[in-house]
Amino acid sequence: MQSLDAFAGDKLTALEAKSLRRTLKPTRRLDGAVVERDGRRLISFSCNDYLNLSHHPAVRAAAAEAALNYGAGAAASRLVTGDHPLLGDLEKRLARLKGTEAACVFGSGYLANLGVIPTFAGPGDLILIDELAHACIWAGAKLSGARVLAFRHNDVADLDRLLKAERPAARHALVATDGVFSMDGDIAPLDALSATCAAHDAWLLSDDAHGVGVLAEGRGSAALFPGADVPLQMGTLSKAIGSYGGYVCGSKAVIDLLKTRARTVVYATGLPPASAAAALAALDIIESQPALTALPLAKARAFTDALGLPSATSAIVPVVIGSAAAALEASARLEAEGFLVVAIRPPTVPEGTARLRIAFSAAHTDADVLRLAERVADIRGGLPA
Repeated sequence: MQSLDAFAGDKLTALEAKSLRRTLKPTRRLDGAVVERDGRRLISFSCNDYLNLSHHPAVRAAAAEAALNYGAGAAASRLVTGDHPLLGDLEKRLARLKGTEAACVFGSGYLANLGVIPTFAGPGDLILIDELAHACIWAGAKLSGARVLAFRHNDVADLDRLLKAERPAARHALVATDGVFSMDGDIAPLDALSATCAAHDAWLLSDDAHGVGVLAEGRGSAALFPGADVPLQMGTLSKAIGSYGGYVCGSKAVIDLLKTRARTVVYATGLPPASAAAALAALDIIESQPALTALPLAKARAFTDALGLPSATSAIVPVVIGSAAAALEASARLEAEGFLVVAIRPPTVPEGTARLRIAFSAAHTDADVLRLAERVADIRGGLPA
């Protein structure tokens, strides 16, 4: 298969020339915000474990006990091997957190969007997606066979324009957005999006992977807009909840349909019991400690205040550098100073907007946040215009 190797080699060479080749770097996470890489300890500002719950003693103990009692894996699809009671318990807790009738757990957040979107949209339907929405939303939409269009980022007027033009010819319409955008940290205007969807009989899906556990005392971005109707509330268990897996919360009818028709439920192995138990323990902490859930945003705002940036609205703050090479240089300089802040490059972000994506957690000390702000200010001042 020499032609295959040649194809791969040429692609890698082209990516290397553009500073776009990605490599995996062995990194060990320790408790708190510390990681070990290349024999050094770094303060990580590139982790989505916003509440540090993956290392919480109660969460780790719950996962260990479940693995000992129930085994390391689920062995088959939930519909084949039987539905482990922990998954039903977890779904009830997620529905309670999100204020919905029911929930469905998936093997990951990516699998959730791959399964949900084709369940509710297909040929003859219309899907409108925020242009900066997560890659798994776009992947799920492409699998559906529906007509797929982008609307300008957080631009409700543009969405309304597209719905007026395209909705009459479609059987059903689905509008999809991130709740908190993973590379920009801004929040979707779910109240205005909801009203626009209602005016055109469109169904709204919000991916709240980076909102749950962090915003509105842990309930997520939709809870910031009490009047908004978001019938499909998707999220992950792998970020602030500190475990692994994905979920969708909605009405009982919606969830019942997902459990019988979503391909990533029907044909995928169920979530391991240890992951479900860890998530349940984490939800106990989130529901009982609202002050903890407020810390990531508070740390992010301390950082933006120190740099004179617009006040953070989530735990994610982007520092746009420009070229991929310059972003890699900035990241390397921060690593030399003892910080892990990974450079984000195209195609994850648009060309010319490579950036430092800085993620804040409850584990960061105020001193580390301010020291990072000082170093970022120095680096920004020393980079080419």
